[in-house]
Amino acid sequence: MKKKVVSGLLCAVMAASLAAGCSSKSAQSQDGSKAAETTAKAAEEKTEAQSQSGSEEGKVINIYVWNDEFKDRYEDYYASKLPAGYTVNFVMTPSENNAYQNALDEALLNQNEAKTDDKVDMFLVEADYILKYVNSDYTLDLKEIGITDEDMSKQYDYTKVIAQDTNGAQKGISWQGCPGLYIYRRSIAKDVLGTDDPAEVQKSISDWDSFDKTAAQMKEKGYYMVSGYDDTYRTFSNNVSAPWVDGKKVVIDAKLEQWIDQTKTYTEKGYNQNTILWAAEWASGQGPEGKVFGYFMPAWGVDFVLAKNSLEKAEADGGKQETGNGVYGDWAATIGPESYNWGGTWICAANGTDNADIIADIMKTICSDDATMKKIVEEKNDFVNNKVVMEELAKSDYKSAFLGGQNPLQMYCDAADKIDMSKISPYDQGLNESLQTAMHDYFDGTVDKDTAFKNFYTSIKEKYPDLETE
Repeated sequence: MKKKVVSGLLCAVMAASLAAGCSSKSAQSQDGSKAAETTAKAAEEKTEAQSQSGSEEGKVINIYVWNDEFKDRYEDYYASKLPAGYTVNFVMTPSENNAYQNALDEALLNQNEAKTDDKVDMFLVEADYILKYVNSDYTLDLKEIGITDEDMSKQYDYTKVIAQDTNGAQKGISWQGCPGLYIYRRSIAKDVLGTDDPAEVQKSISDWDSFDKTAAQMKEKGYYMVSGYDDTYRTFSNNVSAPWVDGKKVVIDAKLEQWIDQTKTYTEKGYNQNTILWAAEWASGQGPEGKVFGYFMPAWGVDFVLAKNSLEKAEADGGKQETGNGVYGDWAATIGPESYNWGGTWICAANGTDNADIIADIMKTICSDDATMKKIVEEKNDFVNNKVVMEELAKSDYKSAFLGGQNPLQMYCDAADKIDMSKISPYDQGLNESLQTAMHDYFDGTVDKDTAFKNFYTSIKEKYPDLETE
């Protein structure tokens, strides 16, 4: 209960900040400030200067996250650069039911009173709730810590605009773009459609009518078109005509109604296997015994989810991500019925950080350095937030072993250019989760549609008492 109150207080503070406008804390020359040095020598000199002035810099960089995706990126592409004597501490809280936001909110509210080594230095946010944090005084304008316009010049525009406050201050930076494709099993495509060629498969799922017809073909052959209730959700929710909230009123978009109706039909006809996103049964459909034709996924879903779940011998047991281990390599990518975006992770600098030079260097290395970002694509199959790097690799001989040697990058690039984040609101994570959860009971047949909506509205009142549902 305490965490809900704390989160509500922070939301109120942030709402007030949004109404008043966030002040720009320091001006910069038009040329941009010189990037802060982050070598061990620079860190030592700074510590010595602070000691002489009576202030103290902490030696622990606290980074708040909800999973280990960024932790992996940090360890693979920055950890060796960390100055001697410093430690990075990842504070991890799962995101379900707003738990991550609640934990982060409490830490930010206590930032001024926190001990030096306990202060939040960096924290990560998702598109579903990024506005809540960028439009607050809990995040720093990145120019204050040395991130320049030139550092962000190659990034996709939507990734920059979404992380700006109402005054245009850049409050977040991302290493990734999240355009989504339909990732399907080659062997199943050959069995049902007679081909696994992405261009030919695309003809069978180019719009929702053809997608439905192909789903019926899959059913006849003993396969599932999608795994469960939530699989198509982002293709609909990312193409809504308006934000979730109009003023203070929650509005159900026609696209979300379409998702509900389609999913109910797929459930009744056996086109899905009645799973819930991230559940073990959902993940097993991606493995050697899986009968699911495909999954709507952005690039992070390929690397962070599908590739790992496709293995017969898990990495924890000594298995490798390579063709021949399970169904690794038995996949391909195509566009699907609609272009969409799923997720995205932005890094924010916490107001009150005592390690600004180091966190700036982490951001520059992982989010702006061409060589590093190219490695992330080649080694992780991620889609990085660098148009120059992505277009270069899209035209190269890059091949994804997981996707059977396919180069899907031009499709990702084309989809990225179509991403529109103008319909997001600060409430998206909570409302998306609540709608999906409430509708699971309807899809299961345990409640009717009206009852599912009533349960949805009850959940909203618990999470966001200030919102109106009628």
